[in-house]
Amino acid sequence: MEALLSIDGLLSLVTLTFLEIVLGIDNIIFISLVTQDLDPKIQPKARQIGIGLAMLFRVLMLLGITWLIGLTAPIFELGNHPVSGRDAILFIGGVFLLAKASTEIVKKTEGKGHVNDRKSSTLVGAIIQIGLLDIVFSFDSVLTAIGMTENIAIMIIAVVISMGIMLVFAKPIGAYIEKHMALQILALSFLIMIGTVLIAESAHIEIPKPYVYSSV
Repeated sequence: MEALLSIDGLLSLVTLTFLEIVLGIDNIIFISLVTQDLDPKIQPKARQIGIGLAMLFRVLMLLGITWLIGLTAPIFELGNHPVSGRDAILFIGGVFLLAKASTEIVKKTEGKGHVNDRKSSTLVGAIIQIGLLDIVFSFDSVLTAIGMTENIAIMIIAVVISMGIMLVFAKPIGAYIEKHMALQILALSFLIMIGTVLIAESAHIEIPKPYVYSSV
């Protein structure tokens, strides 16, 4: 508690909260795009559950730092390339994002109506998709937190605050994106880029995050 109330602790909290919000942008965009195919009456519930899961996964990963670090240890080799559990998760998540975003772009550019989409979209299906990507997006968030401070309390508080801010802005962002087709295509293109970055990171090819998020 003393560390949290110190000047260094407060600076770490503010900085980490800001970084968590930036790293959560892709999370908000994905949640907004998935929930827009649901019945408008259950969209708020889906957003709340999606962001709640994101916070839960992040906190659990922070509490299980030893387990998380273990995921970076190689479990097998592909040629001369060591592959860890983290690499596998990032690769699968990247491929899923590429497939999902590409499919959505095709649907929207071919002019398929949202009415049929909403009839075939379910809350459970949306939550499963959001939950799977929440796990992938949580890695960057948690690894950033670990690199910023060693204080678990500061990490968890920063995650909770950032998720609260995301919850407030998820609805207006989602509504704005849904009203503008051009923004939907841009958002999906951003997700394709994020998917490509995840696949690159799974192969240990580092792409500077400032370049990625500045494109938003």
